[in-house]
Amino acid sequence: MTDANENKQRDAALAALNGRIARWTEGGERLETAVPGLGLFRRTEPTEPITGMYEPSLCMIAQGAKRVTLADDSYVYDANNYLITSVHLPTLVQITEASPEQPYLGLRLRFDLREVAQLMADSHLPPPRSQQSSRGMATGAVTLPLLGAVSRLIDLLAAPEDIPILAPVIQREILYRLLTGDQGARLRQIATAGSQSQQIARAIEWLKENFTESLRIDDLAEKARMSASTFHHHFRAMTAQSPLQYQKQLRLQEARRLMLAERLDAASAAFQVGYESPSQFSREYGRLFGAPPLRDVARLRETAGGERA
Repeated sequence: MTDANENKQRDAALAALNGRIARWTEGGERLETAVPGLGLFRRTEPTEPITGMYEPSLCMIAQGAKRVTLADDSYVYDANNYLITSVHLPTLVQITEASPEQPYLGLRLRFDLREVAQLMADSHLPPPRSQQSSRGMATGAVTLPLLGAVSRLIDLLAAPEDIPILAPVIQREILYRLLTGDQGARLRQIATAGSQSQQIARAIEWLKENFTESLRIDDLAEKARMSASTFHHHFRAMTAQSPLQYQKQLRLQEARRLMLAERLDAASAAFQVGYESPSQFSREYGRLFGAPPLRDVARLRETAGGERA
């Protein structure tokens, strides 16, 4: 196949994916589908940067563009590049290209690293392509086979009776495409039992579930079976932040959710997520979200009210 023909087929596949996502998101901005882990998204205007937690997942865009900031690193992706996240990472997220005429259309497919490990055990995969970074997030080139597999997964929404049987098969193909693509080495490293990357990923998982507890680096390093200095180095290499900074973002994001969704006051939310000093909580909250807790939550509620109107 010539490059011209391949590009023509890829453009056609991308246009078809665009149409699929547009069809299923016609009634709103977000659809959590009947396919496990698959979400579809539409936005008609750019957004301000907002905090969010990225899970192990593949994110693709059929139209528009998005910027994801992880500490001091920024990842910009669009219809030509996917974003892959191999561990849970707190980020800043901003849709940079969207309009009513050409809305942002994207998808997210969560995956389980145990499934990645099983596929690696079951398959004789070709050698991975080179990898320059140990970050838990990266962008890669969207290929025609990946577009085809993702489109077929979305097509199952029109035949829900087929989802339990065919969705796992297509998701396994998507994982295969990722494992043999630009960022395959990253996934293999984290899914490999006993690797340093997998040990850090397990420590991240523990920290995500226990972020309200007091953090001792020595204890966390022991869980990862590393020295404290080695653990700190590899944790920062994967997440672009220290364990303490990671825990702080988890606490502040959960406090924000408690104040917004459960209407807790700032002091109660602070204590519930592990802060002992409300004043320290307020200072750190303002640094992350750009405003003190009460003002930030009031703005979020006003924005949500305007969107519902």
